[in-house]
Amino acid sequence: MELHQLRYVLAVAETGRFSRAAARCGVAQPSLSQQVQKLERELGQPLFDRLSGGAVLTEAGQRLLGHARAILAAADAARQEVHEVKGEVAGRLSLGVIPTIAPYLIPPVLKRFMRAHAGVEPALHEHVTDRLIEQLASGAIDLAVASLPLDHPLFHVEALFTEPLLLVLPSRHRLAERPAVGWDELAEERFLILHEMHCLTGQTLGFCRRQGAELNVVMRGEQLTTILHMVTLGLGISLVPKMVAGADRSARRVYRPLRGESPQRTIAVAWHLSRYRTNASRAFVEALKESEK
Repeated sequence: MELHQLRYVLAVAETGRFSRAAARCGVAQPSLSQQVQKLERELGQPLFDRLSGGAVLTEAGQRLLGHARAILAAADAARQEVHEVKGEVAGRLSLGVIPTIAPYLIPPVLKRFMRAHAGVEPALHEHVTDRLIEQLASGAIDLAVASLPLDHPLFHVEALFTEPLLLVLPSRHRLAERPAVGWDELAEERFLILHEMHCLTGQTLGFCRRQGAELNVVMRGEQLTTILHMVTLGLGISLVPKMVAGADRSARRVYRPLRGESPQRTIAVAWHLSRYRTNASRAFVEALKESEK
């Protein structure tokens, strides 16, 4: 069993096709297929079912996959730790970020970070919180940026900042001229929110229930950008993080705080306690902290 064979297995499992895996690994497909077959012969079990629509892990493949990720993560960490004896901030940096943060917080931070550390090769992965927890636990990503709670016994979690949620309204909405809006003014409003898989939805609805407010939810979407476009067309209003308002340049939408206790979320960064923290990972955490000063 060789490291490159495990990398090929992981690539096929994640892309679903031998051709895509070969392209990702930078090798010819016949070479990759031969190495996977060689490993299957060594283990005495097929690792993939070769189907017309792609490749699917067998039970043996599923059992190997977790070990492969751990072995490759350990090998990469060992290589990186030895390399970093020179004190360089370089190498790969894999970031996992939830979709309601990634487009707004990460690009400006990453731009400044790359200007200071050109030797780092970042990779950005956008997933919901549950998926980020899985990836961080398996070693697939180095850092996870999400909103609290971000619970796992093997994670170190560090809060970065807290931001309020704001109402987003069409610019010609009846409440658009108010400096702030009361909960009692929202009883008849149509609300647009994200699907339940997004932590922002649970945070929003949980806060409303604690206030004794029941939102009239008429539509759920996959992305905040979709929600914003629907607000512009007058299909409803929504509650969104303040960072969304900061990035919105449209004159057709306005953002207003709620009177009284305002809903909010706390943004945090997490890393695995048992994995080696690279110089790049440490430096990016500092870059995140600097962005909110």
